[in-house]
Amino acid sequence: MQRPFGVTNVEKVIRIGPPGAEQLYYARLDCFVDLADDQPYAQVRRFEEVVEDVIAEVVVGTAGFKVERLAQHIAQQVRERQGALRSEVTIAARYPEHKSAPVSGIATQEIYTLLGAAAATARATRRMIGVRAQGMTVGPWAQQLVAGRSRERLADAGFTGDEIERILEAVPVATDDQRGLGTLHLGLPESCATDVDANDLLAIVEDSMSSEIYELMKRSDEGAVVEKAHRRPRFVEESVREAIRGAVERYGELGDDAFVSARQENLETIHQHTVVAERFGLIGELRGELDDGGRAARRTTMREWLDGAG
Repeated sequence: MQRPFGVTNVEKVIRIGPPGAEQLYYARLDCFVDLADDQPYAQVRRFEEVVEDVIAEVVVGTAGFKVERLAQHIAQQVRERQGALRSEVTIAARYPEHKSAPVSGIATQEIYTLLGAAAATARATRRMIGVRAQGMTVGPWAQQLVAGRSRERLADAGFTGDEIERILEAVPVATDDQRGLGTLHLGLPESCATDVDANDLLAIVEDSMSSEIYELMKRSDEGAVVEKAHRRPRFVEESVREAIRGAVERYGELGDDAFVSARQENLETIHQHTVVAERFGLIGELRGELDDGGRAARRTTMREWLDGAG
């Protein structure tokens, strides 16, 4: 029988990146072990010692250090030092990324969340990398309603059917906007040695929404972002489907046993609730759904995938 034990909300500032260009990340770590019946207890202070030791021992290479590798090191060393059957570590790290506004090119700093996880047994370790980013989505249903009323008004004003369609094609139609929060995880199985660039995952997440957003913009940038979003209206489930499609197309070579999870939360503006959609599974399961439009008989959950380590 296994008995889980762990600590949560361990806060650290870690330095990640190539030599001379490291960035500071504010990180929160959770760590658990599964103890066997013949183990009377685990030592809480060893969790803290291992976290401190691993961060101090990390040698940053030319390719930069990866958050999932840090989770992997901590999980393996915690399991070994505690003599546990299994260990699991999750990391959420807030960090800045600099990008340029779409029209003016003005520099702006955006804050993203980098996610890492690892599950280690005596036989093998599975690791996972993820990102969380904000964006903008606009409502297709309300846009269709507004377009319908616009057609009626334009017809009453004497415009022909062809002219009305040309007008609506040229001028984006108003609709409701939402602030979106997209999360994408990619699970790398034991045999996978590939390192994933978090910026590639960020690009997939932001592109899955109607438009990316920027903290600092000129008026020209604001107009471009709003128009782009209104020309790409998407329901919350469409954003999830696009994130899954982007991940499978980009990382399909990892194999059918790699794991993908996408989640989208939209803060509604014309309703008081928040809309949520989620999709997950092995790449092999999701690839079939994308190819034929059907639904896999079974989808592997993140918990099942992590529990399958070793």
